Amino acid sequence: MRRIASFLAPLLVSLPATLGAQADWDPDYLMTIQPQRYSVLRTTGLITVDGALDEPSWQQAPWTQAFVDIEGDVQPEPRYRTRARMLWDDRYFYVAAYLEEPDVWATLRDRDAIIFHDNDFEVFIDPDWDTHNYYEYEVNAFATEWDLLLVRPYRDGAPAVHEWDIPGLRSATRVYGTINQPGDTDEGWTVEIAFPWEGIKRPTQARVPPHDDDVWQVNFSRVEWEVEPAQDGEGYVKIAKKREDNWVWSPQGLINMHFPEQWGFVRFSAQPAGPDASVEFDLPPEYQAHRLLREIYWRQRQFHAREHHYTASLDTLGVAHRMMQDFLWPPKISVADYSWEAWVEEVTDLHNDGGISRWVIKDDSRVFKAGQPE
Repeated sequence: MRRIASFLAPLLVSLPATLGAQADWDPDYLMTIQPQRYSVLRTTGLITVDGALDEPSWQQAPWTQAFVDIEGDVQPEPRYRTRARMLWDDRYFYVAAYLEEPDVWATLRDRDAIIFHDNDFEVFIDPDWDTHNYYEYEVNAFATEWDLLLVRPYRDGAPAVHEWDIPGLRSATRVYGTINQPGDTDEGWTVEIAFPWEGIKRPTQARVPPHDDDVWQVNFSRVEWEVEPAQDGEGYVKIAKKREDNWVWSPQGLINMHFPEQWGFVRFSAQPAGPDASVEFDLPPEYQAHRLLREIYWRQRQFHAREHHYTASLDTLGVAHRMMQDFLWPPKISVADYSWEAWVEEVTDLHNDGGISRWVIKDDSRVFKAGQPE
């Protein structure tokens, strides 16, 4: 039965996003979403993964902005506050979060259960921000975990690898109040996670561990169900016909976490955690190329859904001219019967041979620099 469940789970999990996402894509709105940014500072001492977040490094690490609705400003602010912190050292990428919650509730205790059926906290990591080979991690207040590897987003036809576990992962939660006990008001719960570099170094093309100033794409999600006391007084039950809320650090612009191109950006800094650390940073120049190629991808998918073929015309797709520093306009699109690809050329050094390089996107949504391994 476990083998059958393992086979069916990716299909069941991906079904809502796969069926609903295509109709809900709005490239014009997606292009207005500005990703959040965060500088990850170095630890100044040992971190004990116990959910307490009481080490000096955690106390000196800045909080992220409060989470917002997954769709962004078009939806109301979340009912409860959620914030996260990040740190790193030579062995681990640390993530911590505080989830305000008046009724702490959880039911699932088996590893690799579908944790978002409970209230949960989720981490998504794409080290080379190409939308392929990224990691998802979910945890509930019991500290029950689900970790999986996505070869590519569900929309691009690949199921998740549920059998994959992050080697050496460490995590803990701490409840401030009582869990599954109606009749009182809780403060919330914290989660603390240590992602080992050795456990996430493959199959990404990025440097792992990262170097000073390396930039990764990361996002955090909180799934929140409305619950009420059970009739027998034992714990809580979900309120019937109420769908879950999805609150995130960096808004996606649609109800789908599996648009990795919409995640936030984190910069790994060699500076130790402290009040004087510089946390501001600009996105790398290639972000311009990624953003343009993502827009072409979104519009090409929508065009194909309507017309049942692809187009090489930027005007037909509705991609407007834009000024791009370091990149040449226009991008190029090559179309075949059942596939397409697009690229934009980057001006690197016109004084030497090879002063032009290409950033490419294919119809499976992966963006890469020409010449990199695929």
